[in-house]
Formats: sequence, structure tokens, C-alpha cells
Amino acid sequence: MRTRNVLSAFAVALMICLVAVPGSAAGAGSSVSPFLKIGPQAIPAATAGPNYGLFTCQVIGLSPGATCYDPYQMRHAYNIDTLISAGFDGNGRTIVIIDAFSDPSLVGDLNYFNTFYGLPSLNGLGGPPNPSLGTFTQVAPDGLGPFDSGWASEITLDVEWAHAIAPGANITLVLAKSNSDVDILSATKYAVDNNLGDVISQSFGENESCMDPDLLAQQHQVFADATMKGITIFASSGDDGAALPNCDDSAAVKAASSPAVDPLVTAVGGTELHADRYCLTVLGCDPTSHPAPGTYEGEIVWNESVAGFGATGGGFSVVYDEPSFQQGTIHGGKQRGAPDVSYNAAVLHGVLVRLFGGWYLFGGTSAGSPQWAAILGIADQKAGYNLGFINRALYHIGQAKSHYLASFFDVTSGDNSDFGVQGFNAGPGWDASTGLGSPTTDQLVEYLIQFVSAGDGTAAVAGSKPHTTGKPSAPGQMKPH
Repeated sequence: MRTRNVLSAFAVALMICLVAVPGSAAGAGSSVSPFLKIGPQAIPAATAGPNYGLFTCQVIGLSPGATCYDPYQMRHAYNIDTLISAGFDGNGRTIVIIDAFSDPSLVGDLNYFNTFYGLPSLNGLGGPPNPSLGTFTQVAPDGLGPFDSGWASEITLDVEWAHAIAPGANITLVLAKSNSDVDILSATKYAVDNNLGDVISQSFGENESCMDPDLLAQQHQVFADATMKGITIFASSGDDGAALPNCDDSAAVKAASSPAVDPLVTAVGGTELHADRYCLTVLGCDPTSHPAPGTYEGEIVWNESVAGFGATGGGFSVVYDEPSFQQGTIHGGKQRGAPDVSYNAAVLHGVLVRLFGGWYLFGGTSAGSPQWAAILGIADQKAGYNLGFINRALYHIGQAKSHYLASFFDVTSGDNSDFGVQGFNAGPGWDASTGLGSPTTDQLVEYLIQFVSAGDGTAAVAGSKPHTTGKPSAPGQMKPH
């Protein structure tokens, strides 16, 4: 199955210099794509700030056309910083990131990102071994594929921001030799069979109806194996709203994205996060009367389709029935709904990424999957064991009002219509645009530890199985979200 390239570059009046992102290196009908969006280049702010550099899109009074966030703002917005301050940074846990092709610039960009923000380095990045640091490992089980700028951008986003949120965790990057369904599945199976990590992040996908049923069943079995081993699986829900390309890529149709829609996967949708910028006295702003940088102000559904950046994926499966953990949430529904949770995905409220020697705003639901994986690494560390399958516990929290209000930012405004396909409106509680919402991480982690049960994964595996018929006319592809 093939999905179109969803990468894009866009400039606004106050930001210049675009990153060029060509299409996938693989030919039509041969691979999937990542779910990410690349926005304008960030402009350094020539003003005094904290112990690291600032960009105009972070500072009050500068660059009103776009906002961007660094690791410290994102940690503060979603209450991750309180866990890190308490010593829970993912130490001893391993985040596995599945991607495709290769990125020869990654180590240089990651080292620069870490130095710039004062983040701890990782063993494996060229420095002397340090037992107090996590370890970065790259694995290409079927051979290293060629460089592809779109996938290299995805790789860079995933690794930098998984590390930014869980700076003590190990990161293992598993690279498929191409973005074909077969190669992506092979890389994922290798990671699971060899127990490479505790949490898996997948920031790519395609129309579930376009995936060969035999491969879909094999993929589900790999996820079942991972679930039985206590591995938590995340995937991005998509960047085309409630639409995805049909199987010959000729039109947009209402569809849900695989692998996110698999019931054994926690699907991550997208929001537009509004959080505070830096307040600098040199620009006439009084920090004593202004919230700290990154203070949460609110969120809406991510939908920048008018600006050409897309919208959060979400909808209902035609392959999977409603799982037991969603019963009572999707009232009257009989199909698996996605996403389960959400995270900031807006481009013009994007995260800062060091890419190919420059700084850019990144968005797309690709940004959420690795950061949620990092949160689970922190949760596993605090629990002292792998939480594993978390979907049942997430929806249990969602159905208990006091727990829900303490654990999630409920996103109730906006919809994910795009490409002329009517999407789904946000509303109180779960919806098919932002799921249960975005994490109030410190309290959510406490409740996950409390409510995850040892048999949750076993029950989920027993109660889920794809039911597809027929085969697509062309081999499938995964695309970055």
C-alpha cells in the first residue's frame, strides 16, 4: 500500500529559509511515509535569555506569526518537569524508535541539540563512555537503506524529542531498509523478537484498507508478541485529518491509519498547544508578573489545513471491532476508534528541531508518538517495571471523572476535517480527533501505575483480531506522520 508524502515546508513573513523535502526515495506503490510536517526556519533572538539560545518564535514581543517550543517549555506545559526534577527521567529504560532509510547527519545534529540545550549526552555519540548516561544505538537488521531527506527528518525529530523528554533513557533506533510494508514489519519484528526495548514509537502509517491482509495479520501478531512481553506500543494517527489517500493514491477518502488503529497500539493524535513564551526584561516584559515559559494556556484540535499543514488523523476502523477497553466511551460504536490520546502537533506552534545544520519548526502527529514513548519510559522507571499495555487503564481513567480531570487536558474545540472530507468534532471526553486528550503527565503516571493490571495485555490480545478480505492492487508503503 502506498501513502503520499506528507512533508511540507512553509514560510511566514517573520521567518525565512525553507527546508526542501523531496518525495520518498521509494517508487510509487512501494512504501509508507512518515507523519510529520516541517515548517519555517527558526530565527535566533538577539536578546539575553536563559543559559541556552532562544529564537524569535519563543519570545514575547517577537515573531507574532508563529510560536515554537524548546524541551523545557514542552516539559513544563505537560507537567513532565516535575517528574524529571524528582529524578524520573527514563533512566534504565529503552525507547525503541522504528524508522526507515538512513540519516548520516543524525549524530552531528543530535550532539548539537544536546549541547545547545544542556541536555545530557548519550553513550554511542562519540564521547567517552559514561555509565551514568543512557546509550544511543542504531540497528539496521536487514541492511542500511539509502539516505532519504523526508525520512531523515523524521528520524531526527523522533530521536531528538524522545531524548528531550526522557533524557536518562536509552534510545535504540531500528531502521528498515525501505519504507515498504514488508521492510517496516521486518524491522519491527526484529525489535520485538530481540527485546530491544520497553516502549516502541512508530511515527508513520497508511490507510488501513490498503494494507495486504496477510501483512496486516502478521503485523498484529508482532504487536501481540510485544504486548505479551510487556512492551508498550505507540503510533501516530496521521496528518490528513479524517482522510487518507486511497490505495492508488488518486483521491482522499475517509479512513483510519494503520498501525495506529490496531487495538494493541496506543494511537497518538494531534493538538495545537498554546503555552507561554519567554518574558525578557530587555524587551520590557516583567518576568515576575508573567507565567513561566511553557505554562499551559490551552489546546485546540490540530487543524492547519488552511495553511497547508494538515490536521490530526482520527476516525473509525473498518478492520478492527470496538475493543472492550473502549466500550462505554464510544457510545453506540462498534468499531475501533482512534486516536486514544493526543499531543502537540501544530507546525506554527511547533517544536524546535536541529536538522541538517539548521533549526526548524516541526509538527505533525509524528511529534507526539516519540514524546509519549518517552513519558512511558519515565512511568516504567517510576513503577520499577514495564507497564506494558496501557489502553485499558487509559480508558478506565477517562471514565472516572475525578481521575480524568487530574490526568488529561480535555481538548473540546475544533475538528479534523481536511481534503474535503468531513471529520470529527472535539467535545468533552473522548473524541475521534484528539482521543482522551493530552497528558497532565505527573498525575497520569501515578494513575497508570495504579490502574494497569498484569492481565490487561493478555485480555487485549485475546479480544482483538483483524478481519479483512481481498488484497490491494499494489505493494504497500508506510509514510511518516
